[in-house]
Amino acid sequence: MVIQEELVEFERNQVWMMVPKPKFHTVIGTIWVYKNKLDESGVVISTKAHLVEKGNSQLQGVDYDKTYATVARIAAIHIFIAYAAHKNIKVHQMDVKNSFLNGELKE
Repeated sequence: MVIQEELVEFERNQVWMMVPKPKFHTVIGTIWVYKNKLDESGVVISTKAHLVEKGNSQLQGVDYDKTYATVARIAAIHIFIAYAAHKNIKVHQMDVKNSFLNGELKE
């Protein structure tokens, strides 16, 4: 069920398209990663699924030269909050269910 929800979001946000395999390039596989969210008593209240690349199949200098994290680093968040406090800027927090690199958000 959670995989289907994630795939529906991929389709809705148009984050991928089928393309022919490029010659002389390695195709990087994917794997589903699951995470259970627990309540205070340890009961599973929700499950999330993320489709991620299997980076262990890449070879440095052959398949990649840069890596990117899809999440904000805690140091960047601390700097942002400190700057906002220094400049007396009001900060609002929101939760985004799905976000994609290079995606277009309407919010």
